[in-house]
Amino acid sequence: MRTPLVITLTGLLLAGCITAPPSNPSNVCSIFREKGGWYDDAKDAENRWGAPIPVQMSIIYQESQFVGDAAPPRNKLFWVIPWTRISSAYGYSQALDSTWGSYKDSAGHPFADRDDFGDAADFVGWYVDQSHKILGISKADAYSQYLAYYLGQGGYRAGRYKSKPWLRRTASRVASRSNQYGSQLASCRAELERSGHWWWPF
Repeated sequence: MRTPLVITLTGLLLAGCITAPPSNPSNVCSIFREKGGWYDDAKDAENRWGAPIPVQMSIIYQESQFVGDAAPPRNKLFWVIPWTRISSAYGYSQALDSTWGSYKDSAGHPFADRDDFGDAADFVGWYVDQSHKILGISKADAYSQYLAYYLGQGGYRAGRYKSKPWLRRTASRVASRSNQYGSQLASCRAELERSGHWWWPF
């Protein structure tokens, strides 16, 4: 039988494997200063897919608030017992199993993990690029990109957002946050370019 000390230490070790969300998620400069390596990850995705960093970050914020192991709630068996989850969405990007599989195949990234920030940023960049190619949405258009991200490209093309005012309001918040992140990033990007390469990720 495990002693309370062993249980406590095991819990601490397991908790240490999950990166805590940034302490000030409303400020992208603060995020990148706190989370060493995240700026380089987002910049790599921007360079690879052309998805602006503020758009990437605002989508990730909306989907998970930067919680690496975020998952939807579970259904309840007999209204009490936690059962299967309501969808397969998981991680920073809340990507579904099927969409994540398509990304890994299409982007040549077979070992990508949804709870890895760099992989999640690359996924969002890839999805933004796909929506641009398939739907013609500007990569800088956070509002429309989020609608396509949430509904899928087919749902966006079918105009399903038109009957979902709550989703359009959410997309407006994503766009507003992207603009805010963009203004903030303009004030600290030179600093991040100078300093980002020696920060240790934690």
